[in-house]
Amino acid sequence: MSPRAPRKEAPTPSRAGTTKTAAPKATPTKASATAASTKAAAAKTGSTRASSTKASTPKASSAKAGARTGRRAGKGRSGPSSSDLLGVLVLVVTGSLAACGWIRNQDGGSDAPTSGPATTAPAGAQVTIRFLDVGQGDAILIRSPEGKTALIDGGRSAERLSDQLEKYGVTRLDLMIATHADADHIAGLVPAAALKPRLFINNGMGGTTQTWERLVKALQGVDATFTKASNQTVNLGSVKLRVIAPPPGMPDDQNLNSVGLAVQFGEFRALLTGDSESPETEGWMAQERADLRGPFQVYKSIHHGAANGDTVGWLASVRPQNVVISVGQNSYGHPTDSALRLYRQSGARVYRTDRQGTVTFQGRADGTYTADTDR
Repeated sequence: MSPRAPRKEAPTPSRAGTTKTAAPKATPTKASATAASTKAAAAKTGSTRASSTKASTPKASSAKAGARTGRRAGKGRSGPSSSDLLGVLVLVVTGSLAACGWIRNQDGGSDAPTSGPATTAPAGAQVTIRFLDVGQGDAILIRSPEGKTALIDGGRSAERLSDQLEKYGVTRLDLMIATHADADHIAGLVPAAALKPRLFINNGMGGTTQTWERLVKALQGVDATFTKASNQTVNLGSVKLRVIAPPPGMPDDQNLNSVGLAVQFGEFRALLTGDSESPETEGWMAQERADLRGPFQVYKSIHHGAANGDTVGWLASVRPQNVVISVGQNSYGHPTDSALRLYRQSGARVYRTDRQGTVTFQGRADGTYTADTDR
């Protein structure tokens, strides 16, 4: 991420209260079963309140988006590095995962369910999404009503991420996603690999740092399956995770190839897009993807509230009700005044992990939800 001059921060918005607000209605799609023969399993939950009613969301029909396959060559290596091996593994296993029904590729607008019996959540069930307080970085923990878990990014501090996972009782992982290979997103994933995730998804671009090499080695050590983001759907029990591949034609840059994730549990929706910047979000909007059109009850601020992240056009498209900024002490000026101004203009509630600690949303299938903060 490029440094920005520090700016004066806007005052912290107040915590969401118990009043009711309008919740977007997502057209319910058929949830599909989790049936993988790959490797791992489970985690925990939380609560204050920002409830909601409903408004409609278009039925998903995604345009085909090419996932990037980049791999950085190492100079003077006598054999393949772990980054090189990752590129090979990604290509080999994607087809077998789709065949077993746990993931499916989405190509050209199909919204058919994954093969196998659908997982139906019990009445009153909730999906829990935690934006973990890991300092300057991203780490998001998702737990389905069935107890299946996904970790999206891990922040820059292995110790802080480990403490957070222990705090919330996470003993196994089903899915791990690295939105891109920057240290403030993957360093904490290294110890988290010990929780034996079945599946690891990234943008297909191997990192060039020792942190990346350690992550790949740790995941190989627990037999995790590697696959590249390619607009597939992963079924985390009754929660549908749509993996958003970078649009085609992006430059060879980690931020601009961030992997997105659209979470859907009935009418409750959340959107996470890593450190994507305006060229990537413009590319996604050009695809006219229904799975990226709002409204979303929960939205993660792009790039920790950087000036080159969220834009007026993008926020008008995703229409967030709540924006969470995953941020800590930094020299980049995150979150910037311009980003905070955009969020206020959008009418969204704003949460910050540097001021409010871990932010937890619990969403129900009817689109209502509660929001809770550590402090």
